[in-house]
Amino acid sequence: MALCAKKRPPEEERRARANDREYNEKFQYASNCIKTSKYNILTFLPVNLFEQFQEVANTYFLFLLILQLIPQISSLSWFTTIVPLVLVLTITAVKDATDDYFRHKSDNQVNNRQSQVLINGTLQQEQWMNVCVGDIIKLENNQFVAADLLLLSSSEPHGLCYIETAELDGETNMKVRQAIPVTSELGDISKLAKFDGEVICEPPNNKLDKFSGTLYWKENKFPLSNQNMLLRGCVLRNTEWCFGLVIFAGPDTKLMQNSGRTKFKRTSIDRLMNTLVLWIFGFLACMGVILAIGNAIWEHEVGTHFQVYLPWDEAVDSAFFSGFLSFWSYIIILNTVVPISLYVSVEVIRLGHSYFINWDKKMFCMKKRTPAEARTTTLNEELGQVEYIFSDKTGTLTQNIMVFNKCSINGHSYGDVFDVLGQKAELGERPEPIDFSFNPLADKKFLFWDPSLLESVKIGNPHTHEFFRLLSLCHTVMSEEKNEGELYYKAQSPDEGALVTAARNFGFVFRSRTPKTITVHEMGTAITYQLLAILDFNNIRKRMSVIVRNPEGKIRLYCKGADTILLDRLHHSNQELLNTTTDHLNEYAGEGLRTLVLAYKDLDEEYYEEWAERRLRASLAQDSREDRLASVYEEVESDMMLLGATAIEDKLQQGVPETIALLTLANIKIWVLTGDKQETAVNIGYSCKMLTDDMTEVFIVTGHTVLEVREELRKAREKMMDSSRTVGNGFTYQEKLCSSRLTSVLEAVAGEYALVINGHSLAHALEADMELEFLETACACKAVICCRVTPLQKAQVVELVKKYKKAVTLAIGDGANDVSMIKTAHIGVGISGQEGIQAVLASDYSFSQFKFLQRLLLVHGRWSYLRMCKFLCYFFYKNFAFTMVHFWFGFFCGFSAQTVYDQYFITLYNIVYTSLPVLAMGVFDQDVPEQRSMEYPKLYEPGQLNLLFNKREFFICIAQGIYTSVLMFFIPYGVFAEATRDDGTQLADYQSFAVTVATSLVIVVSMQIGLDTGYWTAINHFFIWGSLAVYFAILFAMHSKGLFDMFPNQFRFVGNAQNTLAQPTVWLTIVLTTVVCIMPVVAFRFLKLNLKPDLSDTVRYTQLVRKKQKAQHRCMRRVGRTGSRRSGYAFSHQEGFGELIMSGKNMRLSSLALSSFTARSSSSWIESLRRKKSDSASSPSGGADKPLKG
Repeated sequence: MALCAKKRPPEEERRARANDREYNEKFQYASNCIKTSKYNILTFLPVNLFEQFQEVANTYFLFLLILQLIPQISSLSWFTTIVPLVLVLTITAVKDATDDYFRHKSDNQVNNRQSQVLINGTLQQEQWMNVCVGDIIKLENNQFVAADLLLLSSSEPHGLCYIETAELDGETNMKVRQAIPVTSELGDISKLAKFDGEVICEPPNNKLDKFSGTLYWKENKFPLSNQNMLLRGCVLRNTEWCFGLVIFAGPDTKLMQNSGRTKFKRTSIDRLMNTLVLWIFGFLACMGVILAIGNAIWEHEVGTHFQVYLPWDEAVDSAFFSGFLSFWSYIIILNTVVPISLYVSVEVIRLGHSYFINWDKKMFCMKKRTPAEARTTTLNEELGQVEYIFSDKTGTLTQNIMVFNKCSINGHSYGDVFDVLGQKAELGERPEPIDFSFNPLADKKFLFWDPSLLESVKIGNPHTHEFFRLLSLCHTVMSEEKNEGELYYKAQSPDEGALVTAARNFGFVFRSRTPKTITVHEMGTAITYQLLAILDFNNIRKRMSVIVRNPEGKIRLYCKGADTILLDRLHHSNQELLNTTTDHLNEYAGEGLRTLVLAYKDLDEEYYEEWAERRLRASLAQDSREDRLASVYEEVESDMMLLGATAIEDKLQQGVPETIALLTLANIKIWVLTGDKQETAVNIGYSCKMLTDDMTEVFIVTGHTVLEVREELRKAREKMMDSSRTVGNGFTYQEKLCSSRLTSVLEAVAGEYALVINGHSLAHALEADMELEFLETACACKAVICCRVTPLQKAQVVELVKKYKKAVTLAIGDGANDVSMIKTAHIGVGISGQEGIQAVLASDYSFSQFKFLQRLLLVHGRWSYLRMCKFLCYFFYKNFAFTMVHFWFGFFCGFSAQTVYDQYFITLYNIVYTSLPVLAMGVFDQDVPEQRSMEYPKLYEPGQLNLLFNKREFFICIAQGIYTSVLMFFIPYGVFAEATRDDGTQLADYQSFAVTVATSLVIVVSMQIGLDTGYWTAINHFFIWGSLAVYFAILFAMHSKGLFDMFPNQFRFVGNAQNTLAQPTVWLTIVLTTVVCIMPVVAFRFLKLNLKPDLSDTVRYTQLVRKKQKAQHRCMRRVGRTGSRRSGYAFSHQEGFGELIMSGKNMRLSSLALSSFTARSSSSWIESLRRKKSDSASSPSGGADKPLKG
């Protein structure tokens, strides 16, 4: 990204002094001007052309153009190359210019925004671009923050202000920021003008949630944290005004630091295409060498005898040099084997596929008014090749809408409702939810069914009161009261919102907060607690605490957090209660509920004062501040007293079990990577049908040491192999142990297995010496669940599969903790859910519900892969058929680099005559309708095995193209050698031969694309037959007298096309050539369809059978009797239906039935290919493909 500031050496620390521009300028900090555009009017042409010619293909064609300008080499006019090259460069340049225009427009709009800057003691209007580090800015309500500011003071008490961070992290809930006490009184402009404090802080970075600095003022030091900062891109809300000191400006702001370019992802077809293009270049060079050698020999043996009337060019002094020039001439002529239009066509097709995803109404969420979005156009066909899906759980498989469901208080579990027989009542059998009408501040949407919890609150149970007191105090929720008694909570996470709402309904209503106080209405009585400290939550601590002083002066620490963390920090006197609560936690997790443990600790005044002093020193430290604070927090959060636990329900999204079942049938392996505890994740696994009771075994890895984890993985592999040996699948146990291809053997084991592994075990499993053992075990399982994983571990698991398996990976998630996983996978999908849009911003595709993934892959992905493969096969075929004719002609023209076709035909062949039909096929083609793609997920497997376009298919296309070129040249050549016109004159002449071959070629490739097209639309018909019509129109126009009169030197052969195509012999030659070229293709496809049909052929066949049956039933209904119905059944069928039913052809076949129905012809070869692929993936080839060891 280009930016206004010049490149400066990296900073070690940032120093900014308030109201002192002269001091700050000596550091040469970046200005607040941003520039995301790449070009201006003067630099656009040179810079854009330079960028475009970094593409190998463009440079290659420029090289050809230069060669064509050399008269001794070129036998073609320069425009045959420059027209398509200029067309491609122009289209790309217009696209780049349009994008950059909008970037310029956006930059100007942002840079010219107005802000109030304190200059020389007065507030002055300044454009954003003129704001400097060290300036003091005044912000007003609903204004955007101009730069990264240190909050100095605000209109709210205690220097509070409220911001919305949607542009930074996508979260729309308000967050609170607070000025440090020493500056919060600087609300007056005169005081601010005299403020000369200096901030020393960390250098610019992209960490949105962290800031470390110190304010030096009046010989004192004051620690600064992220809570004191207002970042560029935020909006001031519910705050009349505030003042801030500019710390980072322009490109140094955290918003701009996060605007780095996303890593460019390429598909496997892209990589294969690049390899094939290099091979074609090699093939082109070989043809050039052969023809150059032929030219040198011909000139030496034959050409020397014709020097009198066919002299060499002046520069040519030998047959060898003539051959050298001939080599370059043929490189120019034969370059159309790799036309420049290939790359443009691929981008156009991908763009069309992206629009189909964006326009798909079946992936549009009406509730959220959110469409699916293809955020990239380069990965569409890879959606049809996915083998591994890595999914987050919360918000991806579940709704991330939290409901307080159960709780455990002092060893008593609440939340279950029992019937008169003492049995747990199911949801539909429960009585009315309990009545909270006693509480005027209760949330009417909150439902709870166990009346005993409310009774415990009402009778004043001290443990219950302390439980809900903790929930009402230990949080970072903001409260907003629009009308008297109408409370609205703004929570940073749905969990916190659910817990505070539960406390509110049970009589402990969080009412308001200031930086130093929290006000709670406890059973109708307003009580204000002094807030002494907040020990905030993060992914490492996995807990949060508050330290408060109650009105009686007693200091207490309240803590809530993950059970794995908190249970280790309890006082030893809690053992009996701990055992009971642990049983309740296991029970809740077994029901798929999210659990938290609650605890408290009383602190005496002296200890707190001493601890607060150490906390202050840690917060002022310039180095390792976070580690020092974590150590201080760790000390106070120990020896706590257990209060109980909460259980929150996060319901599955609609359609998740069906989607997972369907994707599993498509041979896609699904791994769930979640931060939840093991029991919760396993229960969700059963709920969404990832885990089933029919599975042979579910392996659970919970080892805490390297040896324990290795042993558990080894036992899992042994059990799988033992089971396989028992059922006798052709392998013996010893054979498997000795196999060098252990992964492929393991993946072929009988039975279905699942693997569940904990975060601490996964940390060991991902170490270099054990990662292969973990991978081979996991890949042999049908489902894998990783629990308690960190965001980094999610990315490491994805990277591991990418590294060792030749498979396409897809990661899907909805939160900021999924971003690294989404960026690491081949394809990243973001769910626009409850956790902001950071996952969406980092993704390649986005939608609002997990169930849309089946349509994205099985319909759009499969079609995109199919279309791209058919497009490439046909494209290479038609260009080899077109170009190789020149090669054969070289042997009959003295290797003189004479072209067969007219130069205008060469120019227009790829950009007019054959471009639109293949684009239509690449954009619209289908093998089966979308309903069948979803109904038969086995259709997805050819993409996973890369069957439709690979090196083998490429060589088949090339062979077909070469076969067509041979017939295209030699049939007309043989006919023209002996044929005569109607008047008896010789038919053979160069122009007539060129017209015949060109016409045959256009007709043959048009017929071929007609055969390749599986789904005909009006657009296909218009493009195919329209291209033929355009060809004849241009052909007759170029041989017309009108063009000759205007350009006599360019269009000399007046009437040639009309005269040639008026000869019956020519048309018979064209028909013969077409039949001989096309009939073998038709015959081969007919035999293949009958003897070895693909699964898609079988699906189309069953579809045709159904249509016939429907037609027959309609006919029978029309002729059926309308009288007595007693014998209607006997006469409602016609002959042949019994046989049809017995044959199974009229049944609605499931995927499994279909796969067995075609076992002889399709599944068997798919499975054998899959085994071959597995073998090749695990064969020793060095680097990433080394064998997996046992």
